[in-house]
Amino acid sequence: MISILISANSEWRAALEYLQPDDVKKSPVGDFFFHKLDEKSLLFFHGGWGKVSAATTTQYVIDHWRPELIVNLGTCGGLSGQIKVNETVLVNETVYYDVIERMGDAQAALDFYSTKLDLSFIAEPYPVPVHVGRLASADQDIDPAMVTTLIEQYKVVAADWESGAIAWVAARNHTRCLILRGVTDVVSPVAGEIYNDEAVEFHIRAGKVMQGLIISLPKWLEQIK
Repeated sequence: MISILISANSEWRAALEYLQPDDVKKSPVGDFFFHKLDEKSLLFFHGGWGKVSAATTTQYVIDHWRPELIVNLGTCGGLSGQIKVNETVLVNETVYYDVIERMGDAQAALDFYSTKLDLSFIAEPYPVPVHVGRLASADQDIDPAMVTTLIEQYKVVAADWESGAIAWVAARNHTRCLILRGVTDVVSPVAGEIYNDEAVEFHIRAGKVMQGLIISLPKWLEQIK
């Protein structure tokens, strides 16, 4: 069994619109459905937004279905000068940047929640162009004031809300994990390009990103060794 975790509501809505599943079931932590792509039976699960929902649903899926692989498809915000809109990040490491330790070793706290993803189970060359790199996670959209710090201190090209939790839980359960995040927008040290329209543009861009990721998914699954 391969499980596809989809986090944000806009991302899940886009997946439903594209795949048109016949039977969406409910669980205490999120909706889910089974769907075949190129004759492969996949579990699609709505993981929810933020680290609490992401961690909870990842563990729930592992406990109930014991997947051989967890795939997280979703969106992320890019950092100006590092990556462009519509590029895809193939995540090889996740880090948190909203862990604040004021009484002990701050670096130890950050290291504890950092996760390296072993991508050796995916045969190269990869089926679509991707930017392989480190992704930062926090329960917030990228703060323009943090852009320089994220680039220089955390060495990341993009950030999201959930990947860090998904990767961390998967690693502790010794479950292979593939995270693909499409860039919907870019944030500079001055402003976010789509921060001032009540997420209208984000919903539109998220739909396009998710459609592209789902279309490419069978090609990624064919690359599994």
